[in-house]
Amino acid sequence: MFLLLASILFLAIGVAVVTALLGSAFFQFMNTDVEGLSPLEKKCQQIANEGYKMHVIYPAANPEDLPESDMKRILYLDNVWMKECVAILPADSIINIANNVERDITYGE
Repeated sequence: MFLLLASILFLAIGVAVVTALLGSAFFQFMNTDVEGLSPLEKKCQQIANEGYKMHVIYPAANPEDLPESDMKRILYLDNVWMKECVAILPADSIINIANNVERDITYGE
């Protein structure tokens, strides 16, 4: 009788451990923070962050009105963003990247 109870107890403990591990793996898989981004998504996040910084510096300017080096940088970022991010990544990734842009930037950084 004692052997049967011990077997049931070990089985219950085993099921609990497996369930905890599977639950942990599921929640880790469902976590969509920056750490879980693919290399392309990380690159696109950096491009979006840099583009936002440029927008903070020149909020209402046309590219032609900017200093030449900044104009070239903005046009380059726009080109890379469209070709390597928007054209390749699914819409939900683009939206997540846009939502995660670092917005704690002030003018002059």
